[in-house]
Amino acid sequence: MDSFLNHSRPLVYCPGCTHENITKSLDKALVKLGLPADRTVIVTDIGCSGLFDTFFNVHALHGIHGRALTYASGLKLARPELNVIVTMGDGGLGIGGAHVLAACRRNLDLTLIILNNYNFGMTGGQYSATTPSDALAGSEFLNRAEVPIDICSVAQSAGATYIDRCSGLDRTLADRILKAIQHKGFSIIETLGMCTGRFTKRNKLTPSDLEEKAGQVPVAGGPVKQNQRPEYGERYAELAAGCSPFPEPVKIGQKVSLENFSRQEVVILGSAGMRIVTAGDLVCYSGLSAGMHVSMKNDYNITVLRGQSVSEIIISPEKIGYPGIKSPTVVLALSDEGVQRRKNIFADLGPDTFVLKEKSVDIPQTPANVLEIDFRALKIKKQDWALASLGVMAKNEQAINKEMLDHALKQRFNEKVYQLSMKTLEKIL
Repeated sequence: MDSFLNHSRPLVYCPGCTHENITKSLDKALVKLGLPADRTVIVTDIGCSGLFDTFFNVHALHGIHGRALTYASGLKLARPELNVIVTMGDGGLGIGGAHVLAACRRNLDLTLIILNNYNFGMTGGQYSATTPSDALAGSEFLNRAEVPIDICSVAQSAGATYIDRCSGLDRTLADRILKAIQHKGFSIIETLGMCTGRFTKRNKLTPSDLEEKAGQVPVAGGPVKQNQRPEYGERYAELAAGCSPFPEPVKIGQKVSLENFSRQEVVILGSAGMRIVTAGDLVCYSGLSAGMHVSMKNDYNITVLRGQSVSEIIISPEKIGYPGIKSPTVVLALSDEGVQRRKNIFADLGPDTFVLKEKSVDIPQTPANVLEIDFRALKIKKQDWALASLGVMAKNEQAINKEMLDHALKQRFNEKVYQLSMKTLEKIL
């Protein structure tokens, strides 16, 4: 193939725009490399550099601004045999900077070409992450309040294994792109260009200026010696090969037959450390053992080890479209913190709602049917109150029964934990 360019989609850059030379240089590099078109992918985002994917007869993926490297990483990990090239402007660089850093750290075998023309050329010439502080931009004085980013310096410190910078008009650009693509690992090549439609209308910038700026690279163009290490995809495969297989998902078939079962909504109000979420799991497992649909929502603090812990579970013979609790049929009040978190529900509970209240817990006045129990008197530890409450539910056949709970315990726990759980439940059942 003598060219990968799509002749039905001619280049449409502004007259004098450096992007045109970069496009043609990339084409020359692909031809010299002899890469199969069906194994080559160009990934782009928004901006003038985002037109690249339409100009080449190769696979293409066009995404949202700044995210091109994320798509490219997914492609390369899923299909390591692909040659994945990413084009990004200085706008995408600023918006997707975190993804650039991640790519440098990982060293996945991708080639990133940054087309730096010092502004958001497509949207009006606003300043970007690379706009010089003394430049005139379409966003007034904002660039004067910031320092432009030197992506080559940042990439070096972030661990990129191949870095290069040159003028977008460099006569050797095709060969420089070729070497970057040949590098096994993450390679980044920053091309410096002129946006004739916006930037150079206000700012003097010549080809010799670009050459001078390109010479200000922190390292000689090419591999970064101190950052050399195995390519990420190969290292990932090596590490993954030494791991045990991911366990098969738990399959819970119907073990219990129920007649005239109606939708049940269970709210468990507790605190951190009381195993509330585990109790919610068990209620769900109980419902599944009877062939029902289930859902669960949890509410707990970011700090995890302190504050409320609330689980809301629905067990229904019909599909559940929304997991929110409307009319609780069972409420387990096991701590003051949990009750305070959902205190507004008590006044609206119906007389048929089953409320289990631990003796030490205060609840608002409610028309519901309240059963008080003293777990401390039964010598049940606080971290087992939620489990014991499920025993009370099962004993009274509220939402679940003993057979459902037994199947749930066997599915959720190993034999040792199952036996320990049964010792707690014996005090209730």
